[in-house]
Amino acid sequence: MAEVTVQAPAKINLHLGVGPVRPDGFHPLATAYQAISLTSRVTARDGGDWALTCTGHDGVDVSGVPLDDTNLALRAARLLASRAGVERPVALHLDKGIPVAGGLAGGSADAAATLLACATLWELDIAAADLAALAGELGSDVPFGLVGGSAAGHGRGELVTPIHDAGRYDWVVLTFDFGVSTPAAYAEFDRLHAGTAVPVPEIPAALVEALANGSARELADVLANDLHPATLQLRPELAEPLSAGLDASALAALVSGSGPTCLFLAEDRDHADKVATQLTTYGRVRIAHGPVTGATVL
Repeated sequence: MAEVTVQAPAKINLHLGVGPVRPDGFHPLATAYQAISLTSRVTARDGGDWALTCTGHDGVDVSGVPLDDTNLALRAARLLASRAGVERPVALHLDKGIPVAGGLAGGSADAAATLLACATLWELDIAAADLAALAGELGSDVPFGLVGGSAAGHGRGELVTPIHDAGRYDWVVLTFDFGVSTPAAYAEFDRLHAGTAVPVPEIPAALVEALANGSARELADVLANDLHPATLQLRPELAEPLSAGLDASALAALVSGSGPTCLFLAEDRDHADKVATQLTTYGRVRIAHGPVTGATVL
């Protein structure tokens, strides 16, 4: 093969339960992921040397994306080559449709897509579980980028198990021209909970039931994000668009992961269009649906 292109989705957290910080600095999580139809593509080609280029589509600004070895996609390719004993450098091209630094795991999606693209390009006989283990070494959200759909995440999020989901959910995704540092959001979470006993997180049974029933209204009642208050402390200006979305009849509104992206659940696509029209003054509005598949060879 001369080249392989793989598409991978953005993730949102339907539930993000955060536990007390561990000795290694990570927080134990109990999260319910959902993959949504904002996607990025990674193309891997045989090259004389390791290289990375990047473009964006659907208005995604990629000016801040690193093109060196700090980029998670290039790290993914090098890690897989090292573990598989491959000596074939690749030139990677990222075409990003997932907003950068928005709490949607765009970099993790790139890394997941890269692992699958390179494994395919190099014709590796590697088990899905082994690829997922490598993904977990790269970052907490990378394994979910391979799995997609709706899934439970435990550990620091890297231990992924599919959740039965009978529904389709329409989301209004509001992004901004600023980011929120994930480490800063967790540090603020720790500050807000200083001196209190933080419980071990669990995924609510009601959320699993809502997904099994495929009910957007049931899901709206159980959406939760333990980082939501911390992110609002760091970016209090997010409170206004969140309220505006609810005033526009969204079934629920919450911050995506560590933010700053805001999510609004709608009853269907027509309802999402209606909600979206009331949010255009706050940032860039996109409409997406989920769940969708994980990393897929095109």
